[in-house]
Amino acid sequence: MVQLRKKIVDQRMKRFEEVCRESGVKLTYQRMEVFREVAGTEDHPDAETVFHGVRKRIPTISLDTVYRTLWTLNDLGLIKTLGASRERSRFDANLDQHHHFVCTQCGHTYDFISETLNNLHLPDSVDELGKIESTLVEVRGVCHKCAKKAGTKKSNITK
Repeated sequence: MVQLRKKIVDQRMKRFEEVCRESGVKLTYQRMEVFREVAGTEDHPDAETVFHGVRKRIPTISLDTVYRTLWTLNDLGLIKTLGASRERSRFDANLDQHHHFVCTQCGHTYDFISETLNNLHLPDSVDELGKIESTLVEVRGVCHKCAKKAGTKKSNITK
């Protein structure tokens, strides 16, 4: 996992505490550690990855607790879900405007920023569907790491 600078994680933890207090949601140790796990990475972890990370610090935590906590955090606006609902949901604590590149081979999700995509003009037909709150572009392809592995495998076969 790509670890974020301490300053960013501290800012996200502070916001987490403020939102929980304002919403009347208890600041439990388990909730804090689940949020810390998501807030401390740019890897867009799925619930099982969060579970395994938190379990290192809280061996008694259950996968069910992690799922319920992630959905609570989502409802509070502290994280958001990514990807199609038929796939494993991934969670992101970075609420700044950004977009995603998803590797179709390994599933890793990378953030990228684009002012052009932030200002993407949507067709009028989208307005007919409802009020637009945000636009998120998800680009799918093969990451450099997987492409390099595939290139290595091909060259091994030909030898």
